[in-house]
Amino acid sequence: MSASATRGQIVSVADRLFYEQGYEATSFADIAAEAGLSRGNFYYHFKAKDAILEAVIAARMADTRTMLESWEDGASDPLERIRSFAHIVIRNQAKIMAHGCPVGTLCNELAKLEHGAKGDAAGVFVLFRDWLAEQFAALGRERDAEALALHVLMRSQGIATLATALGDEDFVRREVRAIDQWLEDQLPAVTRPLQE
Repeated sequence: MSASATRGQIVSVADRLFYEQGYEATSFADIAAEAGLSRGNFYYHFKAKDAILEAVIAARMADTRTMLESWEDGASDPLERIRSFAHIVIRNQAKIMAHGCPVGTLCNELAKLEHGAKGDAAGVFVLFRDWLAEQFAALGRERDAEALALHVLMRSQGIATLATALGDEDFVRREVRAIDQWLEDQLPAVTRPLQE
């Protein structure tokens, strides 16, 4: 395996373990064992846990950008793009119910630790906020686009938190349907689909 592929494997394993176990609870030994690497090979790529965290955050940012671009390419309607975001909770329901939102849990843990990377980890939320605001602006809600974007982001985080706490699949589906209805209610009258 090339050095680049090995590094990518370490980052992928660390990302999963940070999500499932938490950043603080995950050791170098945990990551090396899961990646099937010797300590020497592992340390060749990463000398400190914070360097792995930095690489995990960078990978999450890149993955999020790719996902947002795929939603842009996949739907010409901004409302459908926003729905793609809202429905992420359903698509990832099993993982969210087991471990919470990967972005939210990492941000919360780093904030509790007063870790210097907490702002970087929150960058994914900023990326979502800005992208959602662009979609609302495209729907004719330029004046309150950012507030609407934050509302969708807040509701999705609330759903993820309660899904983890309650373990109720029906709750998740109900709340995502409620977001869908709320989105319809936000459309200016001229852009609303005609009711049959």
